[in-house]
Amino acid sequence: MLRALTLQDNGVPIYVQLRDQIAAAIGRGDLTPGARLPTMREVAVTLAVDLNTVQRAYAALEEDGLVSIVQGRGSFVADPPPPARSRSAEIRTLAAKVAAQAQAAGVSLDELAEALRHLSGRAAP
Repeated sequence: MLRALTLQDNGVPIYVQLRDQIAAAIGRGDLTPGARLPTMREVAVTLAVDLNTVQRAYAALEEDGLVSIVQGRGSFVADPPPPARSRSAEIRTLAAKVAAQAQAAGVSLDELAEALRHLSGRAAP
């Protein structure tokens, strides 16, 4: 996982790049629930970035419910929440957030929709 992390000089803050790459790995299933993430220090040293930057990325992942940080034990991919009866508002909020991030990265909503269909295994023929 650590070797898969890369940084680009594209104006996107480093912590956002790290957060998005780890979130994408979780979304693709490369990191499964319970999987241990590299320590924040390992990431900081490997990528030659400030430890506070990595801490900020991990904190954002924890805030999004993707990662669970256990003091003295490490950071782990969180278990998915149990399905709720009506999550439509939560889903709309998440979709708006992802759409905004995609557009900021120069990805059209059509390209994003196609990538999501591909992830779900229902890619258009």
